[in-house]
Amino acid sequence: MKDWDFTPPTPSSLSDHDVPMEGQHLEHKRIALLITGGIAAIKAPFIARALRRQGADVVVFASEEALRYTTVEALEWSTTNHVITKLTAKAEHLSDNAPFDAYLVAPATYNTINKMASGVADGVVTTTLASALGRMEQGRTSILIAPTMHHTLHNSILTDSLRKLHQLGVRFIRPRDDYGKHNIPHESILTAAVCRQVSRSILKGEAILVTGGPTPVKIDNVRRITNRFRGKLGVEITKELYLRGADVLLIHGDGAYRPPQHLPYKIARTYDDYRKMVSEELAMGKYKAGIFSAAVADYQPREVQEGKIPSGVLKQIDLEPTVKVIDEVREKFPDLTMVSFKYQENISHEQLISIAESRLGKGGAAIIANRGEEIGPQGEQIAWLVTKGQEPQSMVGKQGIARAIADFLESIIRNG
Repeated sequence: MKDWDFTPPTPSSLSDHDVPMEGQHLEHKRIALLITGGIAAIKAPFIARALRRQGADVVVFASEEALRYTTVEALEWSTTNHVITKLTAKAEHLSDNAPFDAYLVAPATYNTINKMASGVADGVVTTTLASALGRMEQGRTSILIAPTMHHTLHNSILTDSLRKLHQLGVRFIRPRDDYGKHNIPHESILTAAVCRQVSRSILKGEAILVTGGPTPVKIDNVRRITNRFRGKLGVEITKELYLRGADVLLIHGDGAYRPPQHLPYKIARTYDDYRKMVSEELAMGKYKAGIFSAAVADYQPREVQEGKIPSGVLKQIDLEPTVKVIDEVREKFPDLTMVSFKYQENISHEQLISIAESRLGKGGAAIIANRGEEIGPQGEQIAWLVTKGQEPQSMVGKQGIARAIADFLESIIRNG
């Protein structure tokens, strides 16, 4: 690490309370963040800002015990809203004039979970939750709970309370299991859970398969032939679909980059693994769409050597073409809505679109076409959504590509 040379920070257009936006999945949504008296309450300001990065308007309800671990000032700074620490004549727990789309209890202690299950309403948080349960039973809101506690507190009383609340419709977010405790998950995981719960996307509950990353081929038991693509676009597509509530699975080619742990994914360590996994998943018959962004190997060695070839011995590798997995998918699963990718270099834009349109003629709903020479002012990837009977649509950056694909799938389902 280099010593600081005392230069000032880079200027930003964001004001002190602003957050950089990561999406709009909670835009126009009011989220109640209820904080109880566990040490994990120190994370509450970060959770609030993570929710705001998806566009949420966040209001905090904090118990007296919670404020032992965080402060009103920190919570008001992170939400830009007044923090509710007690109930007044305004009846803050009812929120009739400005109802909440979801209630997130993070952290949720043993005490609060059991009180909630037993119908106890003796404080700002438990009374607000009692009202929230009524709204939830009427189909007007959602409740999500992130339990945090020591393993000795995970007893039969707690289990009964968890089951009772779950049967009522309360959603529990899996804790992070470390050091014999239920720890609070990262704020990005909590935010993703809220996004999925309140999503009104037509993709919610739809099974979609995504592929991404390289698919190495073996030379021997140690060496592989691969490419420079890391699979970040496939992860971004999976993330976008996941936040919209889709039942998405990513088959991610093996490389140094790994998807976030909360996303559903499987690792394909080789081309053969990738081909088998794609076929087996689609054979289940549950997937409505497949998005094939993986950089699939075009060639493989005619012969794979056993063990490790001694250094300096290998003089030549004879290659043969691999089977085109995308062609197999088209043949075996003709009813699948397919989005595939075409990457080129050293050609013009017009040639790129022509190649994509030609490939689209073989089948599939859309081709995502891009070329190495076409990049944005910040070095971001530029791609084109090519569909039948429509002008190609430009997309900028991995997040822009992911959103455009998700929007396209929504239009496909909406239009039958």
